Amino acid sequence: MDDPKDGTQETQPQNEAPTPDEFAAIKAQLGEAQQANTTLKELLDNKDATIADLEVKRGELESSLSEAKQSSEAVAATLKEARDQAIAKYLTMVKALNPTVPEAMISGETIEGIDASIEKGKALVASVKASLESEASAAKVPAGAPTRGTISLEGMSPKEKIAYGIQQKGGVVA
Repeated sequence: MDDPKDGTQETQPQNEAPTPDEFAAIKAQLGEAQQANTTLKELLDNKDATIADLEVKRGELESSLSEAKQSSEAVAATLKEARDQAIAKYLTMVKALNPTVPEAMISGETIEGIDASIEKGKALVASVKASLESEASAAKVPAGAPTRGTISLEGMSPKEKIAYGIQQKGGVVA
């Protein structure tokens, strides 16, 4: 048919019934689609079950993790307490074994810190000891009688001065 308005021909849809082959193909496609739909539903149900199982496992793992954290915190606290006790005993032992180092100089929160304070204390004691020894050697008085020096003539009477002069020349004073 011609459309008088625009001059084009209009085609009318054809209402033809499908042929048996086409009908069989459509039926096969519908069967495949239904099978795919059933498979998808099964997969969806399996997915939901898997998600539920994983949620339960996640909860169990979170619970186990929480328990492990609490346990490790308790172990860490016990180890810290044991370490602190060992360091305190070491500090006491070091103070007892080093009586020349003042106890106030020996300190530390770790074994390395205590050892470092001992070395500093020993160095200070050695320095003080050397200083005291050098002062003592400078002030030493020789053993025995002091050396004779010149006698001061001040405060001597004239007679004592004459006697002293005669002795110096090797004479005998009566």
